Amino acid sequence: MSAPRFPLRLPQIAVFVGSWMLGMFLASGLCRAQAPPVLRLTLRQAEDLALKNHPRVLAAQDLALAAAEQVREARSAYFPQLSADLTGSQGNTDARVGASSLAASRLFNRFGQGIVLSQLITDLGRTKNLVASSHLQEQAASEDTIATRYETLLSVSQAYFNALQSHAVVKVAEETVAERQQILDQVSALAKNQLKSELDVTFSSTNLSDAKLLIIRAQDNLQQAYAELARSVGEDQPVTFELIDEPLPSSAPADAEALVAEALKDRPEVSSLHLTSLAAHRFADAEKDLSHPNVTLVGVAGFLPVINNDGVPPEYEGVALNVEIPIFNGRLFAARREAARFQASAADQRLRDLQLRIARDVRSAWASTTTAYQRLDVAAQFVQQAKLSVELAQGRYDLGLASIVELTQAQLNLTRAEIEALAAKYDYQSQHAALRFAIGALR
Repeated sequence: MSAPRFPLRLPQIAVFVGSWMLGMFLASGLCRAQAPPVLRLTLRQAEDLALKNHPRVLAAQDLALAAAEQVREARSAYFPQLSADLTGSQGNTDARVGASSLAASRLFNRFGQGIVLSQLITDLGRTKNLVASSHLQEQAASEDTIATRYETLLSVSQAYFNALQSHAVVKVAEETVAERQQILDQVSALAKNQLKSELDVTFSSTNLSDAKLLIIRAQDNLQQAYAELARSVGEDQPVTFELIDEPLPSSAPADAEALVAEALKDRPEVSSLHLTSLAAHRFADAEKDLSHPNVTLVGVAGFLPVINNDGVPPEYEGVALNVEIPIFNGRLFAARREAARFQASAADQRLRDLQLRIARDVRSAWASTTTAYQRLDVAAQFVQQAKLSVELAQGRYDLGLASIVELTQAQLNLTRAEIEALAAKYDYQSQHAALRFAIGALR
């Protein structure tokens, strides 16, 4: 009896099987490596993560620290200025400087070492105003940091609720596909037994295809929502989130004007621009002081280890009180003074503009939140009525009293009602967060 013939030899088969198994192993490993991690978050955890990682928050903190250093820079004028000098020179001995200067200093070869001490006695208020202006700018930068934190929290809240809504819509779409697939199977079975027409099968199949398109769109929206949430919390890698639903907040107050007053008092942007305006006025005062005299104490001391003139002592020291009185500089100080005054006036107008915009934003956010709250009950009634319509249409269809078109339309209305209810719920939560941000309470 002859041995069976194989198209491949055994070593080749072993190599082929080994390569296939290795490829499947690597492919499964790559799939596991490429799958984004799942991050389970509550809204508070997402907010804490954003405040810790988001680059806008970190940048605002750095700007506040930089403003604090500018205060130290302005205060440095109060302290003595001490410097050390090393000087060596060569010249025609006993010659005089004859051009480009009024001085007739003697020239000689020398090498000297010494220190120079300079202390501002008074500039009649300019340094004081500069320090006050920089300190107000530091406080404004701190308020800007708080404002950036609040803006980040609003972005996180809206992205969080949008992701929750997108995930809930995906679940609705999946349930819709399962229900319509079940109906299609039932109608197909009845059609095979000549109890339903092929038209019913066609309508059921079309209804199922519409549900499948819905789930594709919902999954795409969910991935976009996850990407936006990852950006909001400062994540630079793809992440899949497992989010915890938040309870619905209470309704908005009946009057918006009290909220406007609260916003003008509590919004950090208002405090920041108010401090910036005060700082601009103090800087304008400092620019006025440019025309005042400056009184400075100057002291020098050192020694000359190398000198080619026997008549010069090897050590030197001296002290002087210098009074500098500005007389004329081409109206430089006047231009600076007027520019600072205009800048201060512009800061006042920016503050007023911000107050007007905040009042508008609060009224708009209050109206949107009130409308979103009213949608909740209407959407819930819509779902109840749509469910009842589907039950009635299903019963009439089973009894042969209604067509597949009536049942299909009832199912479409139910899906739309469920999606509308989800939109109403999460839109209200997002609008409520926007209202809290508008009045300065989102923290």
